[in-house]
Amino acid sequence: MGKMTDMGIRSWIKAGEHFEGRADGGGLYLAFPASYTNPVWKFRYRFAGKQRVMNMGGYATLSLADARDTAKKLAARVALGYDVAAEKQGRKQDAIAKIEAEKNAYTMAQLADEYFERMILGRWKHPNIVRSRIEKDIKPAIGRLKVEDVKPRHIDELLQSVVKRGAPTMANDVLRWLKRMFNYAIKRHVIETNPAAAFDLADAGGREEGRKRWLTSDELVKLFAAMRQASGFSVENDLTIKLLLLLAVRKGELIAARWSEFDLDNAVWNLPEERTKTGSAIDIPLPASAVDWLRELKRLSCGSDWVLPARKMQDRMIPHISDSTLSVALAKVKHGLPAFTIHDLRRTARTHLEALGVAPHIAERCLNHKIKGVEGIYNRHDYFEERKAALNAWAALLGQLESGNTGKIVPIKRGKTA
Repeated sequence: MGKMTDMGIRSWIKAGEHFEGRADGGGLYLAFPASYTNPVWKFRYRFAGKQRVMNMGGYATLSLADARDTAKKLAARVALGYDVAAEKQGRKQDAIAKIEAEKNAYTMAQLADEYFERMILGRWKHPNIVRSRIEKDIKPAIGRLKVEDVKPRHIDELLQSVVKRGAPTMANDVLRWLKRMFNYAIKRHVIETNPAAAFDLADAGGREEGRKRWLTSDELVKLFAAMRQASGFSVENDLTIKLLLLLAVRKGELIAARWSEFDLDNAVWNLPEERTKTGSAIDIPLPASAVDWLRELKRLSCGSDWVLPARKMQDRMIPHISDSTLSVALAKVKHGLPAFTIHDLRRTARTHLEALGVAPHIAERCLNHKIKGVEGIYNRHDYFEERKAALNAWAALLGQLESGNTGKIVPIKRGKTA
């Protein structure tokens, strides 16, 4: 039976009675020095001929009964030849070391950022695409994991989550970039094996085939009507979709455009080479409707250098709208049409240009595609006037479709080209 009682301990505390140590028996002591605000249990024992003391915890968190039970267990362990105070100190040091290791851990998010800064930025033509995959897919799924802790199961779960949201092509992109990031980590001596190495496209979004989706005249009429009626579909979104349709440019070329590229008075968009997929600059003729839409966007941009500045006070790494802004906005439009993507608008324009009688090589140049074969090597004529005529005809058709008229379209006559 111990010497102390809970009532006695509480009376000492209430009276403010301080003491260096009072024994309960079996090596259990209670200390309440003047510098303490709460009594502390201590276990005293001899090990290798020396007196040892181990702090067990405060009375506020460890009751008398629990302290006695703990002291018995400690005494039994000492009898077996263990230095319990040293063990506790070792556990404390291990915990501190673990905290420090976690603090200094090289995470997957850090690897992705470093890879982007060193291997993509300034080297890759479209860095925003890679950044989007990092921020939208990689970081949320495995960003907090230490690089060496990422296992194949984490890769599989990440890829399947992207596929399940209906983005198989993006799943393939994520797999490609993960493989490259882990290979980079191997070169930096962070890891020794690539946890994504065993995966191929069949494990992600599958083998990619060229898309064939385009919007017919009737579908465009329905789309325009739905955009006018859609709740929360902004004027900026409406004008941007129509510009993408009319000018047949790539989404990234328009969303990252600056006003300095445009000469609205002369109806020309000077798209620089560093912002094209082909690496070749092109002067894009602007139909009158495109100029009107751009002037309205300029008014709405409120003095920004960007045609489509980032909206709201969001924390963005880029000053213009993000790669997903238009897709998210268009998803809110209840058009009732079979699924299509923003990129399908380029195919739509190309198909209708063909139907309007535009020569294939001119239609291809309207999309800033390189002319293939020998003709592409020797023919450097840019077909500006021909492209202007083609886009004007396409603008007239879009205006007709926007008004709900799907009547007969008169194809333009093909003349001789230089």
